[in-house]
Amino acid sequence: MGYPKIIVNLKKIKHNAFIINKKCNDYGISVMGITKSFLADPIITQILVDSGIEFIGDSRIENLKKIEHIKIPKVLIRIPMISEAKDVVLLSDISLNSEIKTIEALNSSSKLHNKIHKIILMIEMGDFREGILFNEIENILEKIKTLKHIDLIGVGTNFTCYGGIIPDGNKLKKFSEIVSFIENKLQKNLKIISGGNSSSLHLLGKVDFGKVNNLRIGEAIVLGQETAFGQKVKGCFQDTFILQAEIIELKLKENSLRAILALGKQDVDYEALIPLDSSIKVIGASSDHLIIDLSNSTTIYDIGDIINFRMGYFSLLRGMTSPYIKKELIY
Repeated sequence: MGYPKIIVNLKKIKHNAFIINKKCNDYGISVMGITKSFLADPIITQILVDSGIEFIGDSRIENLKKIEHIKIPKVLIRIPMISEAKDVVLLSDISLNSEIKTIEALNSSSKLHNKIHKIILMIEMGDFREGILFNEIENILEKIKTLKHIDLIGVGTNFTCYGGIIPDGNKLKKFSEIVSFIENKLQKNLKIISGGNSSSLHLLGKVDFGKVNNLRIGEAIVLGQETAFGQKVKGCFQDTFILQAEIIELKLKENSLRAILALGKQDVDYEALIPLDSSIKVIGASSDHLIIDLSNSTTIYDIGDIINFRMGYFSLLRGMTSPYIKKELIY
């Protein structure tokens, strides 16, 4: 198949998905499996579905289109662009929203296609990414009530992704109080209360999740670690995706044995690469070359040899997106 290459271990991904889904379900929480890190590859996505996960979420409509044949509720987790309203209505069952103009566009598109589009309203809780402020809630709820082709089925919030706000019991309690306020204004119970992502996993069994009944989980499934503190999830694999790259130069430079691999910043986030040979040190990278130090390795490497890496989340995202990196799925 050639190199560079990412080897995807489907058995380990399914194991991780099953473990995390069960862990969440044991506390009354459903899982939305996030597929963006592997571009919603249909085979990998089906693995998540087979593990019992209740929803699939992705940030890009193009990815959801690839899995429209898979029978599971699909959620657009990046707030939509008005220009893609038609595709959002046709290709996702639910979308996360924070702008009334966008919700109105979704309503118009839904009316045109004789559909009811479900939405989750995102609430700002300090991470300063998407989400409406508390003082906007009543006004936006009143406007949503007038939209005949929009069904507000849930409320969500985000932690850790941008502002570095780590969830805790107090933040979940405050979020639950806002949910109660919204439900009181709507005079109905909401179906989905999505209280964060992989960074909330470490709180299961330790704090009261209040009204939260859903988590959006991506990294913990694909890499076996939570994102609040980067700790391993008990019972999960971290070597689900292995990057392989070939040595194209091997020379003694600056008193160290250095190798260049046919891989660069255009392909991966080199700072998020973890060599399986722990004695190897990643020195740096240019757009097309990765430089590593082999001085402390007991393995004798040569030109054409392959170096294996585990990948951090952003390296995985970039690597799976790169057309220059081949992908091999194994069972």
